[in-house]
This record gives sequence, C-alpha cells and structure tokens, in this order.
Amino acid sequence: MDSISERRKAVFFLALAAVLWSTSGVLVKSLNWGTMAILGGRSIFASVVFLVYLRRLPTKWTRWMVLAAVGSILTQFLFVTSTKLTTAANAIFLQYTAPIYVVLLGYWFLREKPNRTDWVSMGVIFLGMFLFFGDKLSTDGFFGNILAVLSGLTSAMMIVSFRAQKDGSPADSALIASLATAVIGIPFIFQETWTVTSWSIIAYLGLFQIGLAFVFFTIGIKHIPALEANLIGTLEPVLNPVWVFLFLGEKMGTYALFGGLVVLGGVILSAVDSARVNKTSEVFETSEV
Repeated sequence: MDSISERRKAVFFLALAAVLWSTSGVLVKSLNWGTMAILGGRSIFASVVFLVYLRRLPTKWTRWMVLAAVGSILTQFLFVTSTKLTTAANAIFLQYTAPIYVVLLGYWFLREKPNRTDWVSMGVIFLGMFLFFGDKLSTDGFFGNILAVLSGLTSAMMIVSFRAQKDGSPADSALIASLATAVIGIPFIFQETWTVTSWSIIAYLGLFQIGLAFVFFTIGIKHIPALEANLIGTLEPVLNPVWVFLFLGEKMGTYALFGGLVVLGGVILSAVDSARVNKTSEVFETSEV
C-alpha cells in the first residue's frame, strides 16, 4: 500500500503536470505553424527530456506500453484537429468527458471501482466545466465535436494504460509516443518558416509543456487511481484561459470564473477523500499485523 507521503507527492506531481499542460493555449495562439509541425517539433524536444530521464531506450515492450503510447498520439492528434473544426470550448469540454470512460475502463481492466465520493466529485466537476464553457458551447462543427468526443475516449485509454504500468515504467510509453510523433512531424517542420521566436516556443512546449509534464504524470500515476488522476487533470482546461488572460489580456466571464472554482472544489474533494480512504486502509492493515 502506498504511504501517505507518496500519495501527497503523487497528487502534487499530477497537479504540476496539469499546470504545465495548461500553458499550451497561450503559446500555440501566438505560433503560426501547422498542427503536425507543432506536434512534431515539440515531440523532438520532449523525446530529449524522456531520454535524459530514463537514460535508455525501451527494450521490453508490453501491451499496456504500446496502448498508452498509441493513446497519447491519438489524443494529441484528435484534440488539435477537433479545435480546427469546432470551437475551442466544444473541443475541451467534450474531451473532458474522459472520466466517464475511465470509470468503465478502469473497472474492467484494473478493478479500480469508484466510490460514492468519486461520483460526487465527477458531478461537481462536470457542473463546473459546464459553467466554465457553457456560454461558448454550440452545435457548430459536428465533425469536430465527434473528434473531440473520440479524443476523450483515447485520453481515457491512455490514462488507464499508464496506470496499468504502475509496477513498471510508464515513462517508456511517453518516450515511444514522442519519438513516433517526432518522426511523423519532421517533414511538416521543413514546410514552416523558422524564427528564433517560433523555435523558442516549440522548445518550451517540448521540454516543459509535454516533456516535464509527462515525467510528473508518469510518476504520479503509479500511486493514484486512474479516475482520480483524470479528475486532477481537469485543472488543465480551467487554468488554460487563466494564462491567456494574464499574458494576452482576454478576460473571463463571471460564470467562467465561478465554474473554475467549482471544478477546483471537485478536484480537492476527490483528492481529500481518496487520501482519507487510503489512510484508513493503512491503519486497518497495520492493526491487522
């Protein structure tokens, strides 16, 4: 059983990953590269981070390792493509239906059954997300909306597959995904205009927004159930417009601000209750001994 200190560190690492993931919006907005060039460019730098962290290439491939890598690649591609075909609010909101799929996949494959507080936390977070994006949601971009829903499904597959490697090295999957995306994206990079600014943004996205973030994520997911990890990840879409406001001056509405606080409350509820249950289990096991 994981210790309380390990759990706290894991929650902290997952929250850090969400914070780093959330910084993509403000930077991608200021980058005029195409989708595949951005994905390929940042994956080059992310691969360097994973290689430095692991200090090796994967030698033993497993089913879960491949599924996590494929899920990561598909999620990035589907989400970025969906934002081109529907509104950004639709894309983010529909992708974060992922907890529903995580509940099903986590129970079927990992036997991680959600408790009552998990369901309450999920409801609170969905309410907050609706308040946050409600005034921007629309029925426009039907095909883009479908891709966004699919990105939620692949995101759930990715998270569950990472969690299934809790006794192994989930960072291997992140490295495989980055190397594959880099190879696919390199031809598109040569079609773009290179400037110091564009490469600086790409370097940040690769080193920190993807690379370091996934290092934190793969550490945290070893100690936190898949559903809770996904719920903590909902901090990403809430923080994304915060950075846009701070650096580009785009203001959030009252409902968006209130919705963000509701999401944060749901995440805290999930984390606190999970820690309480974990602590109770440890005390019980200690008394048994």
